[in-house]
Amino acid sequence: MSELPGFVELATELPLLAVRDVVLFTDMILPLYVSRDSSLAAVEAAVAESQQIMICSQKDPQIDLPGPDDVYKVGTVAYIMRQAKYSDPRTRILVQGLARAKVKSYISTNPYFRVKADILEEKHNPKNDVEIEALTRQVKEQSQRILALRDILTDDVMRLLDNVESPSRLAELVVSNLKVKVVDAQKVLEASDPLERLRLVNQILSVELKVSTMQAKLEAEARVEMDKSQKEYYLREQMRVIKKELGDESVKDQETIEYRQKLKKARLSKEAMAEALKQLSRLEWMQQDSAESTIVRSYLDWLIELPWQVSTRDHLDLIEAKKILDNDHYDLVKVKDRILEHLAVMKLNKNQKSPIICFLGPPGVGKTSLGRSIAKAMGRKFTRFSLGGMKDEAEIRGHRRTYIGALPGRIIQSLKTVGSNNPVIMLDEVDKIGSDFRGDPASALLEVLDPEQNSNFSDHYLNLPFDLSKVMFITTANTTFTIPPALEDRMELIELPGYSLEEKLCIARNHLLPRLLRDHGLKPEHLAIYDSAVKAIISSYTDESGVRGLERKLAAICRKTARKLAETPDGKMRQVKVTNLQLLKLLGPPSYTPDPKLIEGQVGVATGLAWTESGGSVMFVEARVMPGSGNLSLTGQLGEVMKESAMTVLDLIRFYAQDLGLAKDFFSNSDIHVHFPAGSIPKEGPSAGLAIFTAIISALLYVPAPRDIAMTGEITLRGQIMVIGGLKEKALAALRFGIHKIIIPKQNIKDLVEIPQDLRRKIEFLPVESIGELLALVFPKLSVKLGESKQPKKAAHVRRPYRVPRPTQRQVRVPS
Repeated sequence: MSELPGFVELATELPLLAVRDVVLFTDMILPLYVSRDSSLAAVEAAVAESQQIMICSQKDPQIDLPGPDDVYKVGTVAYIMRQAKYSDPRTRILVQGLARAKVKSYISTNPYFRVKADILEEKHNPKNDVEIEALTRQVKEQSQRILALRDILTDDVMRLLDNVESPSRLAELVVSNLKVKVVDAQKVLEASDPLERLRLVNQILSVELKVSTMQAKLEAEARVEMDKSQKEYYLREQMRVIKKELGDESVKDQETIEYRQKLKKARLSKEAMAEALKQLSRLEWMQQDSAESTIVRSYLDWLIELPWQVSTRDHLDLIEAKKILDNDHYDLVKVKDRILEHLAVMKLNKNQKSPIICFLGPPGVGKTSLGRSIAKAMGRKFTRFSLGGMKDEAEIRGHRRTYIGALPGRIIQSLKTVGSNNPVIMLDEVDKIGSDFRGDPASALLEVLDPEQNSNFSDHYLNLPFDLSKVMFITTANTTFTIPPALEDRMELIELPGYSLEEKLCIARNHLLPRLLRDHGLKPEHLAIYDSAVKAIISSYTDESGVRGLERKLAAICRKTARKLAETPDGKMRQVKVTNLQLLKLLGPPSYTPDPKLIEGQVGVATGLAWTESGGSVMFVEARVMPGSGNLSLTGQLGEVMKESAMTVLDLIRFYAQDLGLAKDFFSNSDIHVHFPAGSIPKEGPSAGLAIFTAIISALLYVPAPRDIAMTGEITLRGQIMVIGGLKEKALAALRFGIHKIIIPKQNIKDLVEIPQDLRRKIEFLPVESIGELLALVFPKLSVKLGESKQPKKAAHVRRPYRVPRPTQRQVRVPS
């Protein structure tokens, strides 16, 4: 291929080559790689003719097969100076721009573009010479400043810029050597007036100068930081080498290097990293055996090992989560729905804060194991610790490092143990927290369990903010009476009241027995327990709302079976089949057998229902009337509320004495003794009024109260029945005792929705609103009509009192 001749006659009909990401200017020499079939054909045709080809830029470089509309009209007629063919279809050509040209028409588009072009001449106006001169100097100065900022300004470049006299040549030279967008370079190419060209270039240079200045500033700042780090590294390495040569290199230096390496790998927060480097600098100047250095080392170890930014990935498959919850726990529909709802929200909003849930219920209903299943369903790590008996605030917030043996609080310790900042942490027995002179742990929990505050939880030991907002806290409690109101307000209470006999049977069959067989090394062919035997264990060997006692009894049967299997010489034995008849031999006599005398109705005895921390229980109330002088005796370790209930009942009976067929002054010549059996157990709560009233009326009228009816509710001095709580627990207790009728306050009808349908089918709930309705149910043979509208007469001379406005209704905790 020949060099460019001194004079070339410009062709006006020639092949066209479409190029990407580049604009060719006049006198510009540019290498090009050609690989498209149409481009290769255009190059071959140009070489065969006059070696001239028109080069135009593509509007969109992403198009592989451009058409006439995808190519700019204005381009450059170029001379192909060299051509080099490779083994693959590619060809490398070296071209030099000759003149600007504009496509007049396309002669053909296949197999390559062939066009007719008009050569474009410059339009020079002598009137613009002064402005052109000013713009020329401005363009040269800005070009030099940009090149200087890029550190590529040399004497040769300076001479080249100074020797360019033509404005158009200067504009093309600057644009071709700067990284300018194709659109902007095309505008310069299409401009015919030198003044317009210089204006466009000046605008491009102004923007490029700002960008280059900012880029140089950022590079300088980065270089300063890098130089500082390199200097420190160089000095430390130099010091280490000097010590090594002198034989003074100590274990302390190696320890410092190891700590620095660990800090680089640990994903600490900015505050934690700054504090860690500060403490490490202090450690370098401490004596290795000093007590303070030990404290600093422990502190650095805690900072390095904590999961500041380490999280596990949540499993947001609702179907799989539901399957896991159903496999691990029977029933508990409300709890499972709440967890699945939270997972659904997290699936839609990744930044959703974790709820603070409190499982409220008696022992043995599966509160702790449910938390473990929740962690499994969410794909998170699980840890737990008990708050029962905790009296030191430092157990939550940690000890300050000034104390000997100081450690972080239990929250931070749990996060270090699991190695994740989004685990499920279960706080057991939140209702049994204590307090003394060392602080109040319940108050410290207010910050931990508040989603608005725990994102910056500060442990006294760390003295740094740690984000707890990703942690899912689950607490457990048996009662809410001992939980401070401020702490209770931060938790979402979900009640787990207990299980009925059928529910316990399903739990034993589907969950307890398979696990116990596996734990004791047994197989189903070794032991079979009939459903009738399981029911007998539930009713005669346990008296609980949960299944903990049932699990112990089943474990006892498994142990005896395992011993029998182990004592068999060949390891083969017949399957042990447990029925009701074998229970006496395996478990001994029943622990809970109802007294036949208590099943029959007796004078002065009423059956009440109570709520305790371990669930519901049946409570008998005994009353006796004796000659005396008007004294009321209350025994059985009663609390103040129950004593007031008894006094209210007695005054109500005295008020309706004539309607009940009693003498007006019956109490003046009698003493009444009300006793609650099991006197060693303290009793308190506002739900014994109905039972006390029934027992006293039965004793006064000498009419036995039916024992197949249990009752719960409180009586006011007006004879109205007040609402109570813990209805499901009390219903389960009555059913365990064989009672199928329960008198409840009429206001509790709304709570029957929460009671399972199978339980409602077995128990008849009798709602009452006043003592008149109560008497009609308990003593149907007595024709007692109370003058319930009877009110004490008001003296005529007494002025009508000022009516105090009724206070606004507030939420009142109703102990069961």
